[in-house]
Amino acid sequence: MSTVTTPDAQAPAEVRPASNPPISGKAPVVYGVVGLAVLLFFGILGRSGDATFALASSGDFFEISPIGVSSQLAGTLLGLVCLGIAGFAAMRTRDRRPVPAWAPATFMVAVVLAFLTWAAAGSTIAFTGLLQGALFLAIPLVFGALGGVLCERAGVVNIAIEAQLLAGAFLAAVAASLTDNVYVGLIAAPVAGMLVGVVHAVFTVTYAVNQVIVGVVLNVLVVGVTSFLFSTLLKQDTASWNSPPGLQPISIPLLADIPVLGPVLFRQTIIVYAMYAAVIVIQLMLFRSRWGLRMRAVGEHPRAADTVGIKVNRTRFRSVMLGGAVAGFGGAFFTIGAGLAFGKEMTAGKGYIALAALIFGRWSPKGALGAALLFGFAEQLRISLGIAGAQIPSEFMAMTPYLVTILAVAGVVGKVRAPAASGTHYSKS
Repeated sequence: MSTVTTPDAQAPAEVRPASNPPISGKAPVVYGVVGLAVLLFFGILGRSGDATFALASSGDFFEISPIGVSSQLAGTLLGLVCLGIAGFAAMRTRDRRPVPAWAPATFMVAVVLAFLTWAAAGSTIAFTGLLQGALFLAIPLVFGALGGVLCERAGVVNIAIEAQLLAGAFLAAVAASLTDNVYVGLIAAPVAGMLVGVVHAVFTVTYAVNQVIVGVVLNVLVVGVTSFLFSTLLKQDTASWNSPPGLQPISIPLLADIPVLGPVLFRQTIIVYAMYAAVIVIQLMLFRSRWGLRMRAVGEHPRAADTVGIKVNRTRFRSVMLGGAVAGFGGAFFTIGAGLAFGKEMTAGKGYIALAALIFGRWSPKGALGAALLFGFAEQLRISLGIAGAQIPSEFMAMTPYLVTILAVAGVVGKVRAPAASGTHYSKS
């Protein structure tokens, strides 16, 4: 019996082209609006006069004379740079292509520099000191963001960075005070952060409690515990419990004498050199090692990782512990790193800014470093302009670091994608 086939049966099924995913146009719009504001207020209508930047410092190989730039001219040029980036982002969005990471970073640097030249019109800024302070203030943000990267790349949202920083600051001060040894404090700080990480991992990985809620609760818990111990123990016997020695700067021979870069990069404490190493090592381990591949697989597609023999929850547990230790080490900055005694809530929300740096840096160690340096620069800018006597209301200057953070995360960075499985619990059943 023959089978009759109709023309419709023989015709291949229609293949419809896959539709491109929608691309948000928010980032180019924000770039354009902010770029126009920079061009108008910091450039065309900006303050007259020159902003002078002192570049030399004592001990340099050779002296560099102070550089003066026209505030209006610099603001105009930087505003045009911002508008150029806005146009580039608009073209990428039109072509449904992602905006590369350098674009928002360059945009934010241009905005901050335009504000700096506008605010410093008629004043002199020690530019080398400004960069030194920016790097110094970025230390806890970098370590906190690195701790968040390690956790979230494995699929666990880490809202508890603030708690890990504060715990590290507390235990570093106590251990260094009791032993009169700053290096014991450096060892104690990551231990404190790791302990917070263990609690975080037990509740989120083992018992599947909501990760955001656990992080918020840990922040409140550590603030309460350290405040209680400060009032009942550290304040009662400050000489024994809360008088930590401070870290002393270590100069790298020859490199420390390079103008501008030498004092900024190579006349620092051991905690800064440890920050350099941490960024490089974690970047290489995450993206150039089998360990990093497995961690990222757990954070992106845990079920697929499980099918090839990766222990998902064990990997997550260890990653959260390691992330807590890294963030805790950054907490040592607030006490022994800065040569200060421990104080109540002395981290002052830096853990949340580190979380913003993590997002702005797109869950990458080198991106987190750049974002943290930008936020640290904004904070140091407020301090430096106050010292220089810039005629700007102090209330506005106090808002600058937080305005930069909000602008970077909510407007400039655009839409970013976290690891696919971040925030979700994994169970084989």
